[in-house]
Amino acid sequence: MANDVDFDAAEAGYNYKKLIWLFLGVFLFVITYYSPPWPDAIDPTGKAFALSTAGKGAIAVFLLAGTWWVFEVVPIGVTSLAIGVLQALFLIRPAKVAFKDFMDPSVMFIFGSIVIGLVFTKTGLTRRLAYKMLAIVGEKTSMIYLGCFVVTAALTHIMAHTAVAATIYPLLVAIYALYGEGDKPTKFGKGLFIGMAYVAGAGSIVTLLGAARGAVAIGFFKDVMNKDVGFFELTYYMLPIGWMMTFLLWGFFMIFCKPEKKTIPGLKDRAKRLYAELGGITRKEVTAASIVGLCILALAASAIMKAYIPGFVPPHKTALILLSTILFFITGILDINDLEAIPWNIILLFAGAMSIGFCLWDTGAAEWMAINWLVMFQNANWFVFVMGIAFFVLIMTNFIMNVAAIAISLPVALVIAPYLNVAGEVILFASLITAGMPFLLLVGAAPNAIAYDSKQFTTGEFFLYGIPASILLMIVTGFAIFVLWPMMGMPILLK
Repeated sequence: MANDVDFDAAEAGYNYKKLIWLFLGVFLFVITYYSPPWPDAIDPTGKAFALSTAGKGAIAVFLLAGTWWVFEVVPIGVTSLAIGVLQALFLIRPAKVAFKDFMDPSVMFIFGSIVIGLVFTKTGLTRRLAYKMLAIVGEKTSMIYLGCFVVTAALTHIMAHTAVAATIYPLLVAIYALYGEGDKPTKFGKGLFIGMAYVAGAGSIVTLLGAARGAVAIGFFKDVMNKDVGFFELTYYMLPIGWMMTFLLWGFFMIFCKPEKKTIPGLKDRAKRLYAELGGITRKEVTAASIVGLCILALAASAIMKAYIPGFVPPHKTALILLSTILFFITGILDINDLEAIPWNIILLFAGAMSIGFCLWDTGAAEWMAINWLVMFQNANWFVFVMGIAFFVLIMTNFIMNVAAIAISLPVALVIAPYLNVAGEVILFASLITAGMPFLLLVGAAPNAIAYDSKQFTTGEFFLYGIPASILLMIVTGFAIFVLWPMMGMPILLK
């Protein structure tokens, strides 16, 4: 009886804490939405940007969603539903517009990527790859970390980091199953899954194939600066940063999530035995691997041809990846029951993220915030200015899609840059670094949310690990701006 009372008290305490954060989010929404008009944002040319009532409402929804996501007062997908509901109820945007964003092509791309991961698990390809990898890297948990991180980062050079995370995730589940702790959260589990999410971002900055943000940023750069940045030029400057962050993150997790076990005795032999027990590669494995391989080739070829063939219009990446989903069902690899295995909580998370991102953009709130932030640095030292831009992108990309973070900040920054004698290239590449690595919130990038499905960490834990990781990222960005890129020949100052 006493145990029952203790249990009820603990539950009551837990719900009480959740209620505090729930009402904090509501409080932030109310005081922001009903506050008097806010001052205009003034850009360096003297042009004023007013914040409309709808824009203020967008910021109000943004604050509520951020609070609820960090403290997980309701399931993260339910917070996303609240984003659409609040827009419609408070007339911030029409319901048809607000909820249409929930089925944005980017959300469907994430759906298609997750289906690929599901196929790898169902066909047995995941276990085959996991056992082969463990047989190579051995029994040291530090080497298992490193092996997983290197494979993840390398794959993001040739395919979208969302698809990589969805593919690698079931492989990590198979590896963790051999750790011997069941489904219980451990430091090794936290490091394995959070680390995968982080290095997926680090690797994705290296080429234009890793994420859409690179192509979008280069497009804005060309429009404002009338200069082209080539496929291999981007890789030249970003390769050392991406891999530096990959290895630094390995060290980071060896410190903050040091595995409870230095080794897993007998793991190498066990992995070899389990691999042998799988037998020969089945027809379904070959079919699945072929479909995924062709999808990756099509995505890569489309991106490269777009970069080098003027006027070439590639097929949309979402259509290509969803074609693979359709083929999985046509070939019988998946059936209708497999749809129940889709983590719809994660899909809804990104649906809501797209809606709030477009809401901030459509209402002018995003532009108002960007101008207010960036003009604070218009008379600063050039290094402080560039780091200020990078930091703004880092914060924004944790709350809204990184493409939107780039879209709202880069044009403004490139206009301010000449006043401080700063070259546009350093702003472009610094922004791309921080846009690629949102370490604070799950909504910042699809790999973050995919890793969360492991149940090895809470949203609050992810946020706390993300603080020192983001500081590390800013240090590396500063090193690149001040030391590395000038040595590599990047123009930093105009004179």
